[in-house]
Amino acid sequence: QVQLVESGGGLVQAGGSLRLSCAPSASFFSFNVVGWYRQATGKQRELVATITDGDSTNYADSVKGRFTISKDNAKNTVTLQMNSLKAGDTGVYYCYADQYYEGTHTAFWGQGTRVTVSS
Repeated sequence: QVQLVESGGGLVQAGGSLRLSCAPSASFFSFNVVGWYRQATGKQRELVATITDGDSTNYADSVKGRFTISKDNAKNTVTLQMNSLKAGDTGVYYCYADQYYEGTHTAFWGQGTRVTVSS
């Protein structure tokens, strides 16, 4: 069973930066898409950023220009660099990985790491 281990969450002041990392137990070469979702208290989980096996990226409009997703093949790590953080970025951030084969998606989720942006 695939495990996704996140790290890097914490408390930061508005305008500051954090870097989140995700280390899959399997090589991310086995995944079609990897990325990050987040969930604020009382709200639905939403997409933050994804990157495909072809290195195509996708970002939520609310984070464009502030967040950057990347992969480090040597370290088998997915990173989300978050700059210019706002109070609205507060929430639990979940690493996500998707396997796609013959029309079927299999999703894997990390346990989550909390990001708190103070104002």
